[in-house]
Amino acid sequence: MDLLIDSLKSAILLVVALDPEMLAIVTVSLKVSLMSTLLASLIGVPVGFAIAFNEFSGKRMLVTVLNTLLALPTVVIGLFVYAFISRRGILGIFDLLYTQHAIVFGQVILIIPVVTVFTVAAISRIDERYRKTAMTLGANRRQTAWIIFREARFGILAAVIAAFGRVISEVGISMMLGGNIKGFTRTMTTAMALEYDKGAFTLAVALGIVLLAISFGMNLLFHFFQGRTRI
Repeated sequence: MDLLIDSLKSAILLVVALDPEMLAIVTVSLKVSLMSTLLASLIGVPVGFAIAFNEFSGKRMLVTVLNTLLALPTVVIGLFVYAFISRRGILGIFDLLYTQHAIVFGQVILIIPVVTVFTVAAISRIDERYRKTAMTLGANRRQTAWIIFREARFGILAAVIAAFGRVISEVGISMMLGGNIKGFTRTMTTAMALEYDKGAFTLAVALGIVLLAISFGMNLLFHFFQGRTRI
């Protein structure tokens, strides 16, 4: 118990002092997480909107598959991507393994289903009367889609925030594809795992505090935008 208390005190001092090593790790985490969230949003939002806005055969099955992919283990994605970007993989010539690009690649695959499913849910919540009213007033299909998108914007933002919260705290992909290289691919979660293995808890606890603060902030934003969808 004394060890935990002492580590917590030292960790708080480390956070307050803005330790350079801690800041470097946090910067890498935020960089790869923001980039992967942006790329996944550029793919997932249009796909989710198209699924929700259109009626087609197999739609329910597609949504079921996407919901299933929400539970896809990060180590499975790590193994899958590793097989493609390793030296013997079909993308090996690009030398992506153990780089930030590799982490982003894996994280994008991880959260595309998150963005897509939440976007589908946000669009599906919009009252069908919006579509009918817009079409009655002479709006074409593109204009109607834009009206629906505007009404669902808070739900879509919540989808993006949820995706960011998923990747900022993942460890499997970052460890397997990034290699935990100091100052280059070491993220908060991989650094915490390393410090634990070394028996050095101060930096691990400090990073845990920062990660919890970020996650708490993301959840506040998520619930805020989720609340706005119900107004």
